[in-house]
Amino acid sequence: MSSSADRGSGHRPATPAVRTLLRALVALLAACLVALGGTGSAHAAASDDGLIKVFVVPDPAQSGGQPATLQSIAAATLGDASRSGEIFDLNRGQAQKDGGALNGPDDQLHPGWILRLPQDASGPDVQLARDTGTQSTASAPPASGRQTSTAFTFPLAAAVAVLGTILLALVTAGIVGRRKVRIAYDAVRHAVRRLGEPMRRRRRLMQRQATGRRFATDADAVRRAYGTLGEFAPTRQRPERQVHALRVDSEGVTVWLTAADTADAPWTNVDGTRWRRPAAATGWLTRGEDTPTTAQAAVGSACLVRAGTDADGEPVFVDLSRLDGVLSVSGDQNVARDVVQNVLAEMARTRPETPVTVLRGADGALPLTVPPGLRQLPRVDAPAPVAPAEEQGTVRAGAARRPVRGLVVVSGTPGEAAAAELAALCGPGGAGWTGLVCGEAAGAHWRWRTDADGHVDIPVLDVRLTVPA
Repeated sequence: MSSSADRGSGHRPATPAVRTLLRALVALLAACLVALGGTGSAHAAASDDGLIKVFVVPDPAQSGGQPATLQSIAAATLGDASRSGEIFDLNRGQAQKDGGALNGPDDQLHPGWILRLPQDASGPDVQLARDTGTQSTASAPPASGRQTSTAFTFPLAAAVAVLGTILLALVTAGIVGRRKVRIAYDAVRHAVRRLGEPMRRRRRLMQRQATGRRFATDADAVRRAYGTLGEFAPTRQRPERQVHALRVDSEGVTVWLTAADTADAPWTNVDGTRWRRPAAATGWLTRGEDTPTTAQAAVGSACLVRAGTDADGEPVFVDLSRLDGVLSVSGDQNVARDVVQNVLAEMARTRPETPVTVLRGADGALPLTVPPGLRQLPRVDAPAPVAPAEEQGTVRAGAARRPVRGLVVVSGTPGEAAAAELAALCGPGGAGWTGLVCGEAAGAHWRWRTDADGHVDIPVLDVRLTVPA
């Protein structure tokens, strides 16, 4: 178990895979070093295994016409012509391949003779030969004459060892620095996002503004939405089926019912609460068609407003008469204000002259603007409760429908005084008004949550919409 100091240090132990990789790289490096050492030892042993340094007397025709002498050989291989006597002592009486032998320091040297050299001899004409005890054996010089260059060879084991060391260093640096690299990458990515965020938000705002203009001119969608409600109005055979929301598009209509309600053909179930029918199967409310009285009453008590558009850009209506109390819109303050302003604009288009009163929240938020089509009241005196209720909150039975008599708009979270007035106007036994709160409202029946990207989440419908601006 790690100590608290270890946990606080931020050190992250290596994973088993990383430890295995490190062990394998260390083993590879060790093997390469052992192989390098063995190769060096083998070369050292070969130098002591009967190999001697020799000079092969060249043909004068290949050496510029000058015959080789012991003095010229000593000067070329030992750097000192006076050391020719050492060469003579090493080769005196040694039989050569042609049967001759060197018997005196001034004897003529014949081409092809192999002469022993002291061990400190060096130069391009020095060759290695194996000492057989009688005659040394060495390869003859190239046909072109004296050897003028020496090839440089690098042992394979040494090359592998160097590459292994470099690879081990790179892997170790990557493991040690991966966290710093990740932090740097995240910082750069976030910086790029911050630079592009104003442009993205401006583009989203323009799209939301276009949605608001579309809502202001699209009366056909409103007519189709109200027409759909008539299909779920109460009849002699069955009671009213509660439609909480609708989605209207060019291909059909989708409705949100309660889990206990069902719809007849041509409606088909999409999931537990959503039902859909195609546009070809038109509803009862079409142009020039009379409507039943009960259906007219059911439609007349509804109050549909477009809360926004879904992911496909199609409008989604909610029925404010199903709120039966207060709608609390929280989250991003600016977008929450857009939600309430849009609801007020929808009411001004479909329910003009609806009375509205605006209350100030405790957080000092700016008051909302009431559209000209609505009738703003400076203050409403709430009547005394008709009957005492156990809970003096703002929630009534969720299944009940209450026609929207007026709107109480609260800009910001309600304070103590605003909460009491809201409960008196919108709560059980109150004036029967509907509350719209830009903030948290205790006991609200519907709660919507907004974000800075212009979205609103409606949990009771399980949808996310884009809010008009």
